[in-house]
Amino acid sequence: MTPHTTSQGDRLGDLEAIAAHYAEEEGEATEMEIAERMATLDVPLNLRISRGLDAALRKRATVDRVPVSVLVRRLLSDGLHSAPGGSSLDAAAVEAIARRVALEVVGATRPS
Repeated sequence: MTPHTTSQGDRLGDLEAIAAHYAEEEGEATEMEIAERMATLDVPLNLRISRGLDAALRKRATVDRVPVSVLVRRLLSDGLHSAPGGSSLDAAAVEAIARRVALEVVGATRPS
């Protein structure tokens, strides 16, 4: 046997080692996926929004190349984390957001 050739047993051992490594990685990936699923809640959230806001959300989601639901989750999460006081919005903050959204919707629906 030359130094460049391997026996069939060596190759079989290499394949078994590769298969074991692959199975271990798949197991770890499955564990991570299960942990992620357990950490999230699947809560349906029904919102009544204007057609303009719907169109603006869909447009932004298209630009960001994400589903609308992903965009809405990001916006909600960002809004909660950037809220004054770090917890909840007061009436003035809600009114300011509503004014800003209304201006964006009006601006998005006006013909150019």
